[in-house]
Amino acid sequence: MKAEDKKIIYTLLKTADAYECGYTREKFAGEPVFANDTELSFPGSTRESRQNRDVEMSGSSPNMTQGLSLDELNAKILRCTRCGLARTRNNVVPGMGVEHPDVLVIGEGPGHDEDMQGLPFVGKAGVLLDRMLAAIGLDRKSNCYIANIVKCRPPENRNPMPDEQAACFSFLEAQIHILKPKMILCMGKIAIEKITGQNISINAQHGEFFEYNGIPVMPTYHPSALLRNEELKRPAWEDLKKFKRRLDAIKAN
Repeated sequence: MKAEDKKIIYTLLKTADAYECGYTREKFAGEPVFANDTELSFPGSTRESRQNRDVEMSGSSPNMTQGLSLDELNAKILRCTRCGLARTRNNVVPGMGVEHPDVLVIGEGPGHDEDMQGLPFVGKAGVLLDRMLAAIGLDRKSNCYIANIVKCRPPENRNPMPDEQAACFSFLEAQIHILKPKMILCMGKIAIEKITGQNISINAQHGEFFEYNGIPVMPTYHPSALLRNEELKRPAWEDLKKFKRRLDAIKAN
């Protein structure tokens, strides 16, 4: 493993640890010095094979995650410079949660707090999201994984542009392939439209079930929308109860 890869993984783990302990990354000190490992000649470990695997990640091949762990995938995400968001970000936000989740939660992209901490849904909307998930027995620490359509913050929290979504989407596809969640919960219009490839009215179609490669998918209102309009909290709660009933049925089979 290269020294820069070790440093990336170290930073990701320290960021998660900081989140758990309640302090920020600026307080990290005494970072270790990393060195390149000696190259070993195992099957698939040559420079050419590694480059080929990176090329696969730029598309949506069914084999794009063959032999790739979640940590290795997230290390690739942390190095990504595919679109202009790489020039304005502070931190990449690959995702957070358990490796074999019941539920994958997908938002549209990081906001300011997420960009500063390198973790998804940690601002006010994240606090509300955690409460919403807890109300139906879900938690990012035990049975969920949380990710976004794009992994870098769009400036001024604008919606991610179609080309930015396209540049990043194969990473999310790879995460889904590795995680194999039982269900997917999409927070807001952008997430559900990118997952389904359809034009969706979140007001008319929240709480409906769609499908992604055989996985049931439901859209509901983004927590930020609930913070702006409390009248949306009741229909969002009905969506969550419906989602839980479907999840319970799947787990019972």
